[in-house]
Amino acid sequence: MKSDFLTAVARCLPWPVLLLGLSACSPPPAAEEPIRSVKLMTVQAGSLDGGSEYAGEVRARTETRLGFRVAGKLSERPAQVGQAVKPGQLLARLDAQDYALGVQAATAAQQAAQTQRDLAAADLKRYVELKNQGFISGAEIERREASLRSAEASLAQAKAQLALQGNQSAYTTLRAEVAGVVVAVEAEPGQVLSAGAPVLRLAHDGPRDMVFAVPEDRVAGFKQGQTVMVRLWAGGQPVAGQVREVAASADTATRTFQVKVGLPATVTAPLGATATAVTGTPANRPAQAIKLPTSALRQAGAGTAVWLWDEASGTVKSQAVQVAGADGNEAVIAAGLKGGEQVVVAGVHVLTEGQKVLRYSPHPVMSPSTK
Repeated sequence: MKSDFLTAVARCLPWPVLLLGLSACSPPPAAEEPIRSVKLMTVQAGSLDGGSEYAGEVRARTETRLGFRVAGKLSERPAQVGQAVKPGQLLARLDAQDYALGVQAATAAQQAAQTQRDLAAADLKRYVELKNQGFISGAEIERREASLRSAEASLAQAKAQLALQGNQSAYTTLRAEVAGVVVAVEAEPGQVLSAGAPVLRLAHDGPRDMVFAVPEDRVAGFKQGQTVMVRLWAGGQPVAGQVREVAASADTATRTFQVKVGLPATVTAPLGATATAVTGTPANRPAQAIKLPTSALRQAGAGTAVWLWDEASGTVKSQAVQVAGADGNEAVIAAGLKGGEQVVVAGVHVLTEGQKVLRYSPHPVMSPSTK
């Protein structure tokens, strides 16, 4: 019924009225998107930071982990961390009771062997006299000589065993062989140690090194014999050091490479003092390069790109670039840009290829009509 009524009304109304009603039901046209303002930067080559700094610490050139050559229970450890020691000074001692008993047993065994050897020598002397008198044969003399040689061998074995037990007993005392400073302690009294287990670490007096770590992309810039300036945190004039050692493999935890710089003998900085190594511009980086804020970079597929602004058309276009590294808070561009080009440095992730944009001005100029 309703459809028949609408059909009848439509037949009665003129067609201009019908068109006017249909136009009133259509949606309004979409508003045009406003043109975005972007912050631009003119590309130009600038100088890179003249050098790199690496924080490290002063260490002894030679550090030794000291331990006992025998196993046992640690009874005392007079040495403490940071203590300066002299050659022959007592560092630690094991419970030597068992080793003292071993020395006593070896001493008794030597005395027994000595007695057997003396008895064999006396018997041989008597049998030689009997042989000269014709009472015994030469074969008996040979047996007595063999018995004497066996007794002498047993005596030599007993003496060696006694010397071994004496050394074992002496090894229960750990003494400093050179002057130095105790930089670490790795065992406490009462602990049962195996032979060779480290008890403490001793830094030898003498030459000092400045030790620091460098990342993988910078390790090629360090060679043995290279001069590096070292600045102590405590103050004083920087000193020139020589690269003495560059690690051949990366640290398993930090994935960095350790570099050791030998310091002059005049440096008297304490062990563990903080120092900074200052180097020149790395060999794999130019002294002049194009630098951009990291906000200008965006991911474009598998590479990196920036937006270039075309002043004539007022649009942006994508330009692929190659990043060589970082210089402070800026990215160093190796290829893809040339001086004089204008790059968008803010809001790059909301732009599209060919989009029309305006140059951002922090102080826009008002026209007379808008005043």
